[in-house]
Amino acid sequence: MTDPGSGIGGRRSPARVKVVALLGATQIVAWGTTFYLLAVLATPIGRDTGWSTTAIVGGLSWSLLFSGLAAPLVGRVIDRYGGRWTLVGGSLLIAAGLALLGAAPNLAVYYAAWTILGLGMAAGLYDAAFATIGRLYGSTARPSITGLTLLGGLASTVAWPIIAILEGFLGWRGTCFVLASAHALVSMPLHAFALPEPPPIAMPAAQAVERETGPAVASAKANRLFALIAAAFTLYAFISSGLSVHVLEVLRRLGLEMAGAIAIGMVIGPAQVTSRILEFALGQRAHPIWTARTGIGLCTIGIVSLLAIGPGAAIVAMALYGAGNGIMTIARGTLPLALFGAHGYGARIGRIARPALIAQASAPIALAAVLEYAGASALLAVTAVVALCAAVAFWLIRPGA
Repeated sequence: MTDPGSGIGGRRSPARVKVVALLGATQIVAWGTTFYLLAVLATPIGRDTGWSTTAIVGGLSWSLLFSGLAAPLVGRVIDRYGGRWTLVGGSLLIAAGLALLGAAPNLAVYYAAWTILGLGMAAGLYDAAFATIGRLYGSTARPSITGLTLLGGLASTVAWPIIAILEGFLGWRGTCFVLASAHALVSMPLHAFALPEPPPIAMPAAQAVERETGPAVASAKANRLFALIAAAFTLYAFISSGLSVHVLEVLRRLGLEMAGAIAIGMVIGPAQVTSRILEFALGQRAHPIWTARTGIGLCTIGIVSLLAIGPGAAIVAMALYGAGNGIMTIARGTLPLALFGAHGYGARIGRIARPALIAQASAPIALAAVLEYAGASALLAVTAVVALCAAVAFWLIRPGA
């Protein structure tokens, strides 16, 4: 049987471009109103409620834990039924979580809201969108995944100023209500009425391997390979999550003024987008393992440069780190597809996401302790070691072995 998606237009057909553009737009809304929300609203929330910054930001970590727990189930559902209604559910859950967040009278309700948001993130962010594209387009999904991350990379750039303007006029609670409406009235209908139905489920390509080597041997090899991939992406998730929270404070403690630290930190976003454009234009013929190796290599070089040279290397270091970050997101979607095929792709993405999201939840807290008790250089040393371990793991992955 043919690969899923083989009958839904070519790689650059208008129908496929429409789907990628639609999902790119809804991913900007989803990321901007969940993962990036507190970058703008944490201070107004604390000023209004008197809650500590740690307690407020802890809501996001709490949500990532629940997102990780739900991710494998979400992937299995998308494998079986396609992503349309899963993404609809994600939009509704995020809308409900934001509405409850805006109404939260105390921390208990605030964390309940983040619990709902975590479930919505599992059903509505990149992993669900990757699985949806994989289910639609099968082994030809790589350029669509890359295009999606290129659009989704604009989330903070688009969302932060809009959220800041809304907060200035409506306060943080009113802002949450407006953002909830955006999911209920814009993202949810787009997912429900504009996404195509998935093709019939294809026969797993792994059956050919099993006929040659026997199912037990093929399964053991696949399990070892999958465990290595999951470990590598989990190590990377720890780095990216921890540094995204602490990078400005690290730069400040290395001797930069806060304005300079912010200016240098802003290099990360454009570097991410630039690297994704280059991968889209030049990297489509290379195996995705080289995307992953290049990405983690750039991240590692950036961190080590900042640790070894200090503020003098900050701009270059952040550009390298940002470029690596940008293409690692692509690798997370394309590498499992290339290594294991389209059959069961959503479930694999979900299983990879679970430990990675738990790492994302724990990294800011763990690295905050390192920063407080040992300083910025110690934090960079820890992340450099973790990055090197991730790089080794990616180099140990041998496609076709």
